[in-house]
Amino acid sequence: MELTPILTDVSGAISLVSSPAVQPILALLTYPVGGNPMQYVFEKAFAHLNLDWRFLSLEVVPEGLADAVRGMRAMGFRGGTVADPHRRTVLPLLDSTTDTAALLGNVNLVVGEENRLLGDNTEGRGLVESLRLMTDPAGKRCLILDAGELAVAVAVELASAGAAEVRIADRSAERAAAAAGLLSGKFPVVVSSLVWEGGFHVPEDIDVLIHALSLEPHDAKTHLPVEMASLRPELIVADLAVNPDEAWLLHEAAARGCKTIDGLGALVSQMAVDFRLWTLLDPDHQLMREAVEEFLEL
Repeated sequence: MELTPILTDVSGAISLVSSPAVQPILALLTYPVGGNPMQYVFEKAFAHLNLDWRFLSLEVVPEGLADAVRGMRAMGFRGGTVADPHRRTVLPLLDSTTDTAALLGNVNLVVGEENRLLGDNTEGRGLVESLRLMTDPAGKRCLILDAGELAVAVAVELASAGAAEVRIADRSAERAAAAAGLLSGKFPVVVSSLVWEGGFHVPEDIDVLIHALSLEPHDAKTHLPVEMASLRPELIVADLAVNPDEAWLLHEAAARGCKTIDGLGALVSQMAVDFRLWTLLDPDHQLMREAVEEFLEL
């Protein structure tokens, strides 16, 4: 089963501006806003392309989410992004969703069209876009370390991109099996689950290894229970920790000749996907990366 995002089909019908007098507005819906870099990065990208768009960070308490969504629709917002704790609860409040968002059960991206709000999940797309800069994901055997929401989103995108096999390893056998079960039978891909225990050996037939714990900064310096000797030079290794300078796994993999993908690059690729779905334009990736680094002081 190949999942085709609805937003890809309808985005061509979205005009950049309905009137020169109307400024397109996007918004982040989350609580609390905290140190989210979205507004800073997207407004930098708008300015670079001379787009008179605005991105707002809105702190929306859970009980106010339905009112916030109705307000976005009524005021003709062009969409925005959704972060916790609203990613699941926003789904039934939208007019439609992509197959990907429906399968994952959560939304991180909203595109507005003619007072309709369309939900998507693009979290795994950044990794796949970054991977495509090195190789075609089609036919590759991929191993994902972790079975959380981000890992499952990555697995769905890899399967949709034609990966031959996706294995999901987690310290919890139940979580790994549940993640694998979500994909099973929905894609023409071999899916399996593994228990991620101490001294995990990366199988010799794996082409891509992905540590998918979080897109948020975390203690990437921590030594992972992975046998470094099993990191063969032909492997592509990705770690979705945002701070690439502290990603221990990437340093170890690079020292053994592996090609690597850092989490910051995957995050910027995902934000570029979002930007294109809103504006139909491709942003400056390097400018966006520098903006994230500046905001997060990386």
